[in-house]
Order: sequence, then C-alpha cells, then structure tokens
Amino acid sequence: MKTKIMAIAIAIAVVLGLALGTSTGIAADVKALRDTAVNAPDKAADVFKVQDGVKHERAYRQQPPLVPHATDKYEIDLKVNQCLRCHEWPYSDQEKAPKISDLHYIDRNGVRQDTVNGNRYVCTQCHVSQVDAKPLVENKFQPAVMNR
Repeated sequence: MKTKIMAIAIAIAVVLGLALGTSTGIAADVKALRDTAVNAPDKAADVFKVQDGVKHERAYRQQPPLVPHATDKYEIDLKVNQCLRCHEWPYSDQEKAPKISDLHYIDRNGVRQDTVNGNRYVCTQCHVSQVDAKPLVENKFQPAVMNR
C-alpha cells in the first residue's frame, strides 16, 4: 500500500515538473543533435530530381547498381514487383533493360530457382534511384580500381 502511494506521488511530481518546465521555457533551451530546438516542427524532406538515363560506375565491386530512372511510384509487394516487368528474363531483352543478376535466383543453400529468390525480391532494399543530392558531409572516398 505504501509503495502504491509513493509511486502515485512520484508520477504526479513528474507530470507537474514537466508541465511547469515547458511553460517556463526550460525545454526551449534544449537543442537536438541536428541543432534545432527540441519542440520546433520539422521541415519537409528535401525532394531531389532523379537523374534519368545517367549511368554511374560502381564505386566498389559488390555495390548494387544505381537505378537510372524514378521508382517512387513502383509497386513492390507479395503479388507484384514492377521492377521485374522489365528486368527479369525474358522481358529484359524485349524492354532493352539490363537483366537482373543470376545471383538473384539462388537461395541461401546455393540452389538455383526458376523465380527470383524471396531474399532478393524487394529491389529497393539495395537499389536506389540516382538523384542530384549533394553530399551531407565532406567525403574523401575514392572508388576502388576494378578489374573488368
């Protein structure tokens, strides 16, 4: 009984402290990691233009290729994957689009399947559209020299 009363008293003290702290402007002095006030509304996310048709070389050997077209309206769920309409064999020849790698048809046990493996089905998990976004921080990364 005594612990219940103590817990209720602590809860009331916390609620009153928070209410008094925000009304006196204490929270306004707290800064978030992104250097904005904690209670300031977030600005809308930047929208970047997709670089249609521009092909960038890969920066390292196993880098998933960047997509040279917009994919924001593509549907990818359990029944539909619009990427496969152009990039899966035999459609890739008809659409003149790059065929997805044969590795996408191999399961965890190394067994080749007739359809894209479930682990590789959600294309946007690895592949992103190329956009005109500037780097967020200075970057001195140099691409690896690849033997082709």
